Amino acid sequence: MNTDHIKALEESDNLISKANVEMIDNWLKYTFLTWQWWLGLSLAIMPWVVWLIFRKKESTDRLLFAGLFVVIISSWFDIVGILFGLWSYHYNVLPFSPSFAPWDFTLLPVAIMFALQIKPKINPFIKGIVFAAFSSFVIEPFFVWIGLYNPKHWEHIYSFPVILIIFLLAHRISKRSKFESI
Repeated sequence: MNTDHIKALEESDNLISKANVEMIDNWLKYTFLTWQWWLGLSLAIMPWVVWLIFRKKESTDRLLFAGLFVVIISSWFDIVGILFGLWSYHYNVLPFSPSFAPWDFTLLPVAIMFALQIKPKINPFIKGIVFAAFSSFVIEPFFVWIGLYNPKHWEHIYSFPVILIIFLLAHRISKRSKFESI
């Protein structure tokens, strides 16, 4: 067993632990209960409430299946972007989550689920382009403007194809019909 390798990994783990403790301390001092925190909390809860009221009820399972895909893929992309220093968030709802939970777990999946159920006969590529453009060129800049999102080494145009692909894959998943009984 290579003890130098293990020692180096342990030192890295200790640095991560110390950074997490510092992040939680800073979150408690500068984020918790600010208007940005309350906004993030509202953005994490209210879209789901609206969706529960206005969703196409007979398509709930299908939409949730597509929405779960969006949650998983957007969270993964978000964490990777943060780990590589491409962007950061200043007002996380939770101190131990590097990603912006309201975007990954609520805004993006709920918005896609609504977009999927509205005018389902429209070409999904057209809907995806409109959705990706609005998300990339309106919502992201707005989040930058109010200080929630800091695109350090990321341009809004980079988000456009990513969101378009996520939308199109979610659309495809929502159309799946090959489910067997358990």
